Amino acid sequence: MDYVSALLPPVVMAVFFTALVVTIVKSQGGPNKGKEDAAVDIALARAEAAERKPAS
Repeated sequence: MDYVSALLPPVVMAVFFTALVVTIVKSQGGPNKGKEDAAVDIALARAEAAERKPAS
């Protein structure tokens, strides 16, 4: 039974990690994808504008 107690934690962690990855992949896109993309585009545009602005 020692092998069961030795293998259980890595197996449980692998199952949870797989579930996490599946959840992340499934949550990408969907009806809010355009809204999320627009928010990222705005943030990138602000960052680029701040970089181009010379320091006074």
